[in-house]
Amino acid sequence: MTFKHLLLAASATALMAAGASAETIRWARAGDALTLDPHAQNEGPTSALAHQIMEPLVMRDMTGAMVPALATEWGPSEENPNIWVFKLREGVTFHDGAEFDSEDVVFSLNRAMTPDSDYKELLASVKEVRAADKYTVEIETNGPNPIMPNNLTNMFMMDKTWAEANGAVKVQDYEGGEDTFAAKNANGTGPYKLVSREPDVKTVLTMNENYWGKDEFPMAVTEIIYTPIQNAATRVAALLSGEVDFIQDVPVQDLGRVAGADGLDVRTAPQNRVIFFGMNQGDEDLANDNVDGKNPLADVRVRQAMSMAINRDAIKQVVMRGQSQPAGMISPPFVNGWDEAMDSSSKTDIATAKGLMEEAGYGDGFSIQLDCPNDRYINDEAICQAAVGMLAQIGVTVNLDAKPKAQHFPLINNLETDFYMLGWGVPTYDSEYIFNFLAHTKGEKYGSWNGTRFSNPDLDAKIEALASETNLPKRDEMIAEIWQVVQDEQLYIPIHHQVLNWGMKSNVGTIVAPDDTAKFKYFTMN
Repeated sequence: MTFKHLLLAASATALMAAGASAETIRWARAGDALTLDPHAQNEGPTSALAHQIMEPLVMRDMTGAMVPALATEWGPSEENPNIWVFKLREGVTFHDGAEFDSEDVVFSLNRAMTPDSDYKELLASVKEVRAADKYTVEIETNGPNPIMPNNLTNMFMMDKTWAEANGAVKVQDYEGGEDTFAAKNANGTGPYKLVSREPDVKTVLTMNENYWGKDEFPMAVTEIIYTPIQNAATRVAALLSGEVDFIQDVPVQDLGRVAGADGLDVRTAPQNRVIFFGMNQGDEDLANDNVDGKNPLADVRVRQAMSMAINRDAIKQVVMRGQSQPAGMISPPFVNGWDEAMDSSSKTDIATAKGLMEEAGYGDGFSIQLDCPNDRYINDEAICQAAVGMLAQIGVTVNLDAKPKAQHFPLINNLETDFYMLGWGVPTYDSEYIFNFLAHTKGEKYGSWNGTRFSNPDLDAKIEALASETNLPKRDEMIAEIWQVVQDEQLYIPIHHQVLNWGMKSNVGTIVAPDDTAKFKYFTMN
């Protein structure tokens, strides 16, 4: 779609919303944003809140299509294929009135490339970011990068002057437990301004009256009251009683009750996210097992056996009430590189799994701890509980430790878990994103979410080469080769692709976004 067509579409959306009443929306979901620092945590609910307050250069709309945000146009330089040129939107101001320009983009992208940033993998191919003029930014990469704009859809822009004045130049070290000004305060260019913030209690936003897109988007929501409600029954009760207007995660057991209630709707769509288990296969010995002096997860046969013990169809029918799609690879079907044969490859086979355990020398099994979040994914703890019983069938005794995501995620980032649940969405819609974060050796620029300790220098080189391969058929072949290694090594145990169930008052006008990010500037209130 051309930029002209995008403007026409946005104008049409605004016209359709004409006359809609301006209202408060009371929004709830299981977990809160982890931080307001826009580069500290690459995590769904965290970026979902950030999208209301801050903006990237390009973004994805509610359908998943890439559209202009703080950049109005972009493309490779005619003089140098290693350079992407972004023309910035003029006349944009931050919430405090400061002008937005190229200096802020250079600052923000350089900040996002620092070691504590959870977005650095997306910019790993960047050689330099520079301001060509006040409203033109050049991003030079090490070789032509065919998907650089895809990597920027959650890369939020900060005001350089505000950051310098408030000690927020450095990214918050979230995993290290650091608390900073930027973790609790925000000054963006987005459609909503931060009024108050009580982590895990309530966050209040109000409409930005000076928003550049005020006449291009419905902007029917003038105030957002965001309340994390971890308990599923309490969350549903709040929707049914009218205490909240919109919940992003209707529990599967309550779908019928919500859908059947007067004045409420359930809207469903496949999500661009896969749920899986990770295993520490790199350490010589594990901290959380009963095997002394060696690591059972280092043997690919054990990893394969554990995958075979998981009955994904049973999880779908019993735990998820049909609201999931069993997975055989850690890529959602939305993503370039997804392979139907690979994704249907996970089979439950207890007899073969027991044979593999015997071959590997673990016929009598072993015990291990499974770390699981209890407020992040749909039925996350219940999935883990089901896996405990399934793995017991092959002699793997699992001790389940479920805790809130704020305590769970640092275990992965800090390499303090041997066996864990993780979910992964792919905002770039390309496999390179998965490889950079989850398959590449963990280091300064790559692998920040690779808790497996897997390291393969040859594979690392292939992953890094994707960033500069402009021959797209050849690039797709490289992606397929990398996936084959990931599959053969059983790096992860895929469980399923999530299905989104948004519950809301019937007067709330929105579709379900595949990235599970509600962008309220698109909402109507009828």
